[in-house]
Amino acid sequence: MRQHQIVLEIATRGTGFVEITRQVDGALAEAGIGQGLVTLFIQHTSASLTIQENADPDVMRDMTNALERLAPRDPSLYRHTTEGPDDMPAHIRSALTDVSLTIPVRDGRLALGTWQGVFVCEHRAQPHRRRVVVHVLGE
Repeated sequence: MRQHQIVLEIATRGTGFVEITRQVDGALAEAGIGQGLVTLFIQHTSASLTIQENADPDVMRDMTNALERLAPRDPSLYRHTTEGPDDMPAHIRSALTDVSLTIPVRDGRLALGTWQGVFVCEHRAQPHRRRVVVHVLGE
């Protein structure tokens, strides 16, 4: 059993989704593991990870709009407002999605479905640099 770990730095443009499937594929290729697991972990409380459709960009727009409805940027709704009106909603959105993902590796590739991609979900309004730890375990 071998392990490999790297940290990806992902630039975001503010609220929305950034597909990182290719970067994760690159980390997997670097690890040289044919069968196993990839675990992804984002080191932030106001951003998250998801696996979602990557074929139609309307899916990600609809996801952004749905999260806006679930956790609106209305400071009158929250106690924690010292970091701006988008911070507490970002924490809620992060809790509703995932901060870690585990994906099987089969024949040296992520075992994703045909239309699936891996995304960083940026929940803050301003651009950020987000860190995603990629841990590969297998043979």
